[in-house]
Amino acid sequence: MADTLAALRGSRGGDKLVGIRHQLQHERDAEWLRRPDVVRGLQEVARANLVYDLLVGTRELPAAIEVVQEVSEARFVVEHLAKPPRSSGDLSAWASALRRLARSDNVVAKLSGVATLAEWNRWNAGGLQPAVDVALAAFGADRLMFGSDWPVCLLSASYEQVVEAAHKLTASLSETERGRVFGENARRVYGLRE
Repeated sequence: MADTLAALRGSRGGDKLVGIRHQLQHERDAEWLRRPDVVRGLQEVARANLVYDLLVGTRELPAAIEVVQEVSEARFVVEHLAKPPRSSGDLSAWASALRRLARSDNVVAKLSGVATLAEWNRWNAGGLQPAVDVALAAFGADRLMFGSDWPVCLLSASYEQVVEAAHKLTASLSETERGRVFGENARRVYGLRE
């Protein structure tokens, strides 16, 4: 893994590499993240000073909870708030697991995919508010960041609609807190320069 990361960093544009991701929710094994070879890879990602983006849903959250504790030297970003279940409307299992994940200080959640997590072309910010409220309570304004999910968001909304929805969903925050969510946290976690 170290050789692969070095090759990525050494390739054209590699100086802009800030994180690694894998679509875990497409793995058949909900425990894939806990495999010894994957854990070793996550340790290499941490040694390379890169962030690992967790693309998980409720099914993979238990493994994620264990791994973020085991690889505590790594920085993790939970994409799409770990895809709260929208079809059933029952957020209880997801919320409980997300709260447990948030107990690890090396994890930040990304408020992304707000338009594509819901039913395409029939979504509104209000329908997503319960899930966002859980994430806000669990991670707070210091460990939550906005992500547009562009260009995937274009399947159900414009970029402007996504940004507007995210602002509505975080209306309970102060201006200073929103500054963190909509920029400062991403710069800090990913080590971005303006």
